[in-house]
Amino acid sequence: MDSVHSDRDGSGQRVPLALKILIAGGFGAGKTTLVSALSEVRPLQTEEVLTSAGVGTDDTFGVEGKTTTTVAMDFGRITINEDLQVYLFGTPGQDRFWFLWDELAFGALGAVVLADTRRLADCFPSVDYFEQRGIPFVVGVNCFDGSRRFSLNSVRHALDLDPDVPLVLCDARDRQSGKLVLVALVEHVAAQRGEPAA
Repeated sequence: MDSVHSDRDGSGQRVPLALKILIAGGFGAGKTTLVSALSEVRPLQTEEVLTSAGVGTDDTFGVEGKTTTTVAMDFGRITINEDLQVYLFGTPGQDRFWFLWDELAFGALGAVVLADTRRLADCFPSVDYFEQRGIPFVVGVNCFDGSRRFSLNSVRHALDLDPDVPLVLCDARDRQSGKLVLVALVEHVAAQRGEPAA
């Protein structure tokens, strides 16, 4: 990752290297919010209003104020420099949309799993997904206003994370906080590959 190069297309224009990062986690964990906070362009969102048809299917305990849900993906972009762009893909958080995950994960550099301590068990499927496929990931504990705070060690123990999986506190609404989570992911991927972080 220390040697990032772009190619030129048929017209002679530079084509930047594109890195793909997934933003995953449970229903209501803040994935759409994080993609929106980080993206330099207006993010593509596939949000739909929660309706009575989801009663009994969508567990809204702890996120009762949530009125929409992602039904396909969120998409955003960050330009690092003229040779490098990062594409963010927010995954749907509900089980019934998981058939999309394999397509979204294809070619991903790594993933951020957002954890909501009000519903911590909701991020287990995301952690399992990336562990089983060998996709590097970090866990960002999204600090919601008014939610009980836990130490990172307590969260690590509760999620049964391997010691080398980075775990960071974040505020999905804050661009700088989100950037720090992405930096943690890139450093983690570089360490796993034995390369210096760019």
